[in-house]
Amino acid sequence: MATTIDYYFYSASPFTYLGHKAIVDVAARHGARLNIKPVNLFGLWEVSGAVPPPQRPPVRQRYRMIELQRVADRRGLSINPKPQFFPVDATLADHTMIALVKDRHDPTGYMQRVFAGVWADEEDISDETVLMRHLEAAGHHAQSVMALAKSESVAQIRARNTEQAIAADAVGVPAYVLNGEVYWGQDRIEYLDHALETGRAAFTAG
Repeated sequence: MATTIDYYFYSASPFTYLGHKAIVDVAARHGARLNIKPVNLFGLWEVSGAVPPPQRPPVRQRYRMIELQRVADRRGLSINPKPQFFPVDATLADHTMIALVKDRHDPTGYMQRVFAGVWADEEDISDETVLMRHLEAAGHHAQSVMALAKSESVAQIRARNTEQAIAADAVGVPAYVLNGEVYWGQDRIEYLDHALETGRAAFTAG
């Protein structure tokens, strides 16, 4: 049975965008399966004590701007650290990804399009027409996916994902959980890669 990595994210998160291709590549290289689990980021923050960027001290806001550009440069990705459509409600975008998983489709290519929509392409990912365009471009049937995305069952899955991320001690997003050990942030993908390569036992806080 393939190793499973729980992949917790919020579609409007810049660091989710910056780490997405890297985690997909690491999983593929090790033959691991990504368990795609969008969450309500604000639910995680209520537990971890984090706050939205505008509420952070100015020094942290300035450092975030530098970090976004630095990571994008390292990952070879385009980024606008002050995009036109941010903050943005990514709930519907998250729900479309859950709908794809529910219908047994691989959402990772579509996810990359949506994440880049915010941080590189100046798109409003709360706009249903934008999401439907990306669904079609990724080879999915946009209308059926969107209909499922608006269902209560999909909303309940996202709520459960959020609870599971909190239980796993995910401080924020992206967070990746391997064998019960949480890796928070795209800058921890290399650590996860090393754990997969060596097969070491998971570390615990206890």
